Amino acid sequence: MSFEFLISALVTMVVVVDPLGLVPTFVAITHGLPSRSRCAVALRACLIAAAILSGAALIGDRLLRTLSIGLPAFRIAGGLLLFSIASEMVFGVRIERQSKEAEEAIEEHVRNIAAFPLAIPLMAGPGAIAATILLAGRANGDPVHLSILLAVVVAVLGLCFVIFLLAAQIATLVGTTVNVVLSRLLGVLLAALAVQFVIDGVRTALTG
Repeated sequence: MSFEFLISALVTMVVVVDPLGLVPTFVAITHGLPSRSRCAVALRACLIAAAILSGAALIGDRLLRTLSIGLPAFRIAGGLLLFSIASEMVFGVRIERQSKEAEEAIEEHVRNIAAFPLAIPLMAGPGAIAATILLAGRANGDPVHLSILLAVVVAVLGLCFVIFLLAAQIATLVGTTVNVVLSRLLGVLLAALAVQFVIDGVRTALTG
């Protein structure tokens, strides 16, 4: 059971955060910065995103109960939100939106590009937060599963940090075509996971 939860959490977070898909955005918003500054931006963005998603994993379910929002309702809403993100990935809208947000951040001279747009909304956006809370709900308060989820969050954002450090080389190596194909495939996988979240939410609501 723990292994199945680990695989589910890992696949969901990797697909939602999409480290490789963030490479063009990172390269764009850090263009012209020295290597040391790019490293600092990458580290700060990953730490901010890790804090946000870890907080969502630990107190997200409690917050829902405080707001009188049932977990089945959040599963359905979160699944629909993830499906929306998946459809953007499949049809190529997400890459265009990320590039546009990066350009707007540069034009508005945002002081801390690590916080916006990297950490929020690209790494720890609504989709990632919803996915984290949904996974935390599946953990049902089990310390082992929550520890696994937190470890997955740290691992995925650690992967983001490594990819950011190698962003220039990866952008050259992968190329636009491969990046687009990977985005489409991951989008289909995320769509299936999103539908499963909705099915689980509807089933729980009907039987509860």
